[in-house]
Amino acid sequence: MSTRPIGSDLPILLDAAKIEARIAELAADISRDYAGRTPHLVGVLKGAWVFMADIVRQISIHCTVDFLSIQSYGSGTMSSGEVKITKDLDVSIQGRDVLVIEDILDTGRTYSYLQEVLGAHDPASLKLAALLDKHSRRIIPVEADYVGFEIPDVFVVGYGLDFDQKYRNLADIRHIPSPQTLFSFDKPA
Repeated sequence: MSTRPIGSDLPILLDAAKIEARIAELAADISRDYAGRTPHLVGVLKGAWVFMADIVRQISIHCTVDFLSIQSYGSGTMSSGEVKITKDLDVSIQGRDVLVIEDILDTGRTYSYLQEVLGAHDPASLKLAALLDKHSRRIIPVEADYVGFEIPDVFVVGYGLDFDQKYRNLADIRHIPSPQTLFSFDKPA
C-alpha cells in the first residue's frame, strides 16, 4: 500500500519550498505596508485557508482574522459564473483595514463581487492578497495588491486548492493536465 498522498503523481507547478519563500516575502510586504495598524484579514474559504494560515504565522504585526465562504465552482473545473456568499463575516468591518486573502484570482468575478459587498460595509481600506493570479482569464478588470505567483491557464490543486473537495492536502501546487486524467490519478498505486 502506498503512503504517498493521492494526487502526488500530478505534475508540480509550484513546489512547497518556492511557495514558502514567496509567502515570507508577501508577509514582509504586508507587515511593512500595515505597520502601526491592525489589519483585519478575511480568508475566503475553503481554498485560501492554508495560504492564510501561513501568512498569519509570517507577518510581524498584530492582525485579526475572519472568514467568508464563497461558492463559484460547484464540483466542476470551470467557474459557474455565479458567485454567492455561503458564510458571512462574524464581525463588523466598518472603519477597519481589510485585507482579503484569496487562493486564486481568476476571472475577477469573485473579487469584484467581494469589493462591492465588503465595500458597502465602509471599511477604512480594502485590499486583496491572492496566492495565484491567472491574469490570462480575467473577464472583470480587477487586480490584487499582493500576488504570490502569476500562473498559466491550468486547473490547479494542492496547498488548500481542490477539485471536488479533493487534493487540498498536497504540499505543492499541482496542475491537472485534463479533467479526464483525474480519475486515473485518484486510484491508489
